Amino acid sequence: MTDRFPDGITVTTPNPADSGSGETLASPFPEPEPISTNPSKGAKVRPADRIFQGLAEGSGILIVALIAAIGVFLLMRAIPALARNEENFFLYGGNWVTTDTSAMHFGILDLLQVTVFVSVFALVLAMPVALGIAIFLTQYAPRRLAGPLAYMVDLLAAVPSIVYGVWGLYVLAPVLKPVAVWLNENLGWFFLFSTGNASVAGGGTIFTAGIVLAVMILPIITAVTREVFMQTPRGQIEAALALGATRWEVVRTTVLPFGLSGYISGAMLGLGRALGETIALLIILRGTQTAFGWSLFDGGYTFASKIAATASEFNDQFKAGAYIAAGLVLFILTFVVNSLARAAVGGKGRA
Repeated sequence: MTDRFPDGITVTTPNPADSGSGETLASPFPEPEPISTNPSKGAKVRPADRIFQGLAEGSGILIVALIAAIGVFLLMRAIPALARNEENFFLYGGNWVTTDTSAMHFGILDLLQVTVFVSVFALVLAMPVALGIAIFLTQYAPRRLAGPLAYMVDLLAAVPSIVYGVWGLYVLAPVLKPVAVWLNENLGWFFLFSTGNASVAGGGTIFTAGIVLAVMILPIITAVTREVFMQTPRGQIEAALALGATRWEVVRTTVLPFGLSGYISGAMLGLGRALGETIALLIILRGTQTAFGWSLFDGGYTFASKIAATASEFNDQFKAGAYIAAGLVLFILTFVVNSLARAAVGGKGRA
């Protein structure tokens, strides 16, 4: 409908009947192109990038292949000896008799118990000390003192194992003798301090070996924990201080929660180091003919020290296979520990 006004202006009014149902059809807006999350998409790949990518992937594959090859080798060498074993390999804890290769007697029960016991004992001693050192170096120590002190702690990792073993047996053991005798005489009713199968005064016990092992794994746990604590966001620390928190409250509410996963990871690395320690424990621990009794004053062999002590028998494939079978169990045990550590760290990260 068209309306004309006197001044010549014409206005057209739309007819409501022509609008249909009143719905307006609008042309749809074009869909935006998705934003790529890959910054290198569409970029020109240079030959150097391809070479670096291939080397990186090849290195990862090589490590996995080497680990698998080691496991396969240990299994293949252990099977012939296990086939000639007259005992239950996992439940037999008596003396190893491999002289007659047609009917051998060996098992890992005592080896497993001693290995786990001395390693966990060392870890229990080392973890609180490592945590205290890491907190002091990152939160309390002056800058001029923190650097040299951290360097001195790291130097403990450079001391050879044989030096630790000699020091532990001939220097530390006499110092610990009064403490060991007192614990045995006054707390002997408790199984950890009861009289074991080794001489308490002689020092060749798990008590001495565990303390030496704790000193050996201390720099590993301390270094990892210290590096993680140093990554605590500065903003969180300053916010806690601004709210009136004391230095310890800052550590408890910001540093420790942030670095807990790293602390656990460092502890598991130290445990892996303890499980495989050989020479120091071979020097300190006294071999015995009696069964292990879960006392700190027991002696015995770990997996690694047993294998090292009987290296002269490796000239026969069946005798060597018996100890390779023990090494295979240690190999698997290390993998289990590392898997548990990864699970603990991963669970903490998701929380």
